[in-house]
Amino acid sequence: MQKELVIVLDFGGQANQLIARKIREQSVYCEMLAYDEDVEKIISRNPKAMILAGADLRSNLLNQQLLGLGLPILEVPKIKELSTERLEHFLFSEVGLKGDWDLIGFIQETVADIRAKVGDKQVLCGLSGGVDSAVAAVLVHQAVKDQLVCVYVDNGLMRKGESEEVIKTFRDKLGMNLVYADAQERFLSKLAGVSDPEQKRKIIGTEFIRVFEEEKNKLGEIDYLVQGTVYSDVIESGTKTSQNIKSHHNVGGLPEDMDFKLIEPLRLLFKDEVRKVGEKLGLPPEIVWRQPFPGPGLGVRVLEEVSREKVEILREADAIVREEMKKAGLERSIWQSFAVLLPVKTVGVKNDARTYAYPVIIRAVMSEDAMMADIAKLPYELLELMAKRIVAEVEGVNRVAYDITSKPPGTIEWE
Repeated sequence: MQKELVIVLDFGGQANQLIARKIREQSVYCEMLAYDEDVEKIISRNPKAMILAGADLRSNLLNQQLLGLGLPILEVPKIKELSTERLEHFLFSEVGLKGDWDLIGFIQETVADIRAKVGDKQVLCGLSGGVDSAVAAVLVHQAVKDQLVCVYVDNGLMRKGESEEVIKTFRDKLGMNLVYADAQERFLSKLAGVSDPEQKRKIIGTEFIRVFEEEKNKLGEIDYLVQGTVYSDVIESGTKTSQNIKSHHNVGGLPEDMDFKLIEPLRLLFKDEVRKVGEKLGLPPEIVWRQPFPGPGLGVRVLEEVSREKVEILREADAIVREEMKKAGLERSIWQSFAVLLPVKTVGVKNDARTYAYPVIIRAVMSEDAMMADIAKLPYELLELMAKRIVAEVEGVNRVAYDITSKPPGTIEWE
């Protein structure tokens, strides 16, 4: 069924993504296109209205042909000027929309589309342990059942206990066909001597695909690869109106000679919508509400060169952060909380002896979709407890600091 569509023309600015989220919250489907998108393409989508995100009708960047389409247009030069009441009045009173966008319909439509696209072909899905790949896998499984094989690649860069938890959840609880690929040494050897964060991301993305290709050869003829790409991943990797901030392993880091056709069922969903889809698909809460974890894993939380020793240090420190956040009842309300290992050493004192060890940074942020983030104002008592435990229990760490940088100007991840 053709759903009502609102086109959001993006004139630049990360905050513009919030306009799209506000529209979706009104049960209206919208898509964001660059301000200079081809007019014929816009017409072919049969939109009911347009919203100018970051501009008004006087903007020199606005294609004047759009004004001749006869579509209702809402100008939003600054997002803070767009109230919920104004948006509702535009969508439902001025445009006359019904609000026919809902996630049950999305699931049904997506399952049907995947089934039609795949036919009787075989599908491979890479599970990372995160909510995005989990929801993508279950969604595709609903469409093609036993034609789907899930591959979990242990790259040596996962959080403490994560590999065991993934196997237990997807193989034992959900009954999905799961292949465990132990590639720890392979990834760590490829990352040896590499300090540039973009290069690390691309190496990790490339190796993921290579492992999948090898598993494909073991499994027989497989044509499709499922990835848990979400809308913010696409934006973070750069568009015409946003500078490339960092390559995402699902988007900009893919090898050009990749031997798969991609299925990205969540590509147009925001993170909160992905979680809601996961709940509707019956995923357990510990998966649905798992905090976002970057595709490159701890590889981009160990700053500069990655080694097994550094990963082990960070893994233990990060486990303490997650454990204490859970004990404090903050695990679900905080968007992300984790540890970062710096590539320098500092002088300290432990057991009346001089130490020369790594500092760890604790990072905790509040966000709705990862496009923007505020620092989480954690209680000093909690920060002090985490710091004391990390220094006392993690060999190789003698200092802990808390990152109080919002996004922008910083990004959530340090690399």
